Amino acid sequence: MSLFYKLSITMGLLVIASNYLVQFPVSYYGLEEVLTYGAFTYPITFFITDLSNRAYGKVVARKVVYIGFVIGILLTLFISTNFSDIISIRIAIGSGLAFFIAHNIDIKIFDSLRKLHWAIAPLSSSVIGSIIDTFLFFSIAFYGTEVPWVTLALGDLTVKLIIALLMLIPFRFLIKRIKDFTQEASN
Repeated sequence: MSLFYKLSITMGLLVIASNYLVQFPVSYYGLEEVLTYGAFTYPITFFITDLSNRAYGKVVARKVVYIGFVIGILLTLFISTNFSDIISIRIAIGSGLAFFIAHNIDIKIFDSLRKLHWAIAPLSSSVIGSIIDTFLFFSIAFYGTEVPWVTLALGDLTVKLIIALLMLIPFRFLIKRIKDFTQEASN
């Protein structure tokens, strides 16, 4: 199986897992009002987007995002969406819109910074994408409900930013081993 398909399938699985896990607050250390388990899986989607962009360029990175979007959102609708619960439906809609917008912005930012120091593009694009994604998702999914969405969004964003920083380690390791297909295409 090619890297493209592995990245696309991984993206879809991460979206499904995250959309399911966002429904469960972390019940340790008083974090119920601040953090959900989805905060630990979702930030890896930005890593997948940036890895796709580095390996293949922005056009293929968009394809990975679109495939991940279709897999993730369709399966989320059928697996974890309770259609009699408005919050569950709002989670699916918020997730889809936030994912689609934030990851396309991530791709654009990464592509414009890709020639700079290796860490600038993935860190900048992931930070900005995470900020956009977090506030779009939480406001669509939970605004006007009893869910403490602002504190959850801030907790979620904090974890996303920490994970974005930590993902630089495997990113650096993997980009040394991935052939830059964008250079091959220009020859």
